[in-house]
Amino acid sequence: MGDADQKTRSAAKPAMSIEKAQKARRKFLQSIGLATGVIGISLLGYVPVVSALHTRLRPPGALNESDFLSSCIKCGQCVQVCPVQAIKLGDLDDGFGIGVPFINARQQACDFSCDAVQCILACPTGALTYNKPEFMNVREGAKLAAAPILKAKEKDAEPTLNLKERIGVAKLVRPDSCLAVQGKGFKGQARGASFKGQMRYMEVDRWKPIPVRDHPYDEALCDLCVRECPVKNAIELRPVRGSDGVERMTPVVLEPCVGCGVCEMICPAEPAAIVIEAQAVWKGGEA
Repeated sequence: MGDADQKTRSAAKPAMSIEKAQKARRKFLQSIGLATGVIGISLLGYVPVVSALHTRLRPPGALNESDFLSSCIKCGQCVQVCPVQAIKLGDLDDGFGIGVPFINARQQACDFSCDAVQCILACPTGALTYNKPEFMNVREGAKLAAAPILKAKEKDAEPTLNLKERIGVAKLVRPDSCLAVQGKGFKGQARGASFKGQMRYMEVDRWKPIPVRDHPYDEALCDLCVRECPVKNAIELRPVRGSDGVERMTPVVLEPCVGCGVCEMICPAEPAAIVIEAQAVWKGGEA
């Protein structure tokens, strides 16, 4: 082997090493860029790695959120037994709540058509429960002062729901759009002909919920949120004198409110004048 051949090979080796090094460097920088992007997006909340983008309204009897998420096995039993299909399963923007049950009250509220709260009876893990274990914290304001009386059972020997804590609290967030506050009545289908929500109407059938669109209203003064609330004394219309000196009726939410969402679902205003603040607690006085 001559000196010229050795020099040729020696000169070629550094050139190959430089090429490989540049390729490896580009690959490394691409990996760093990708990792940085994923972490950055995650921190901004666009990729729900840890926390959900929404505070969800959980089914009746739900444990505190952290306990609920760790106890729920996403079996879907509560979804299957709900007579009005109010319970849905969390999607990608629910973080660790993916596949975990929740209620979108505006689309379909829990109207307690099952009387006994079947979702609680169906839950195999205690994520939904009538009686929270003593070692678990009860958030101040979440506990109900008394067992809520279900209007549909008011004449029964046992008219109450076996619920100890509320899942949210109703709040009149858009008083200017409330028909009652405006002194207006309501006639027609509460949410229009295309609305798919269901509800139990005692005057129709205690046990069989029907589509809301099949039960039109004709009210001189809109009181649908009060009229259809399934819990006794949870909401009422009261006279309030406005800044113009005119006395108008307005919905007032009271302590027995459990956060079921019927008022939000049935409100004919768009968007709803009254909504449920999911996982909110009672702070005393009136909501």
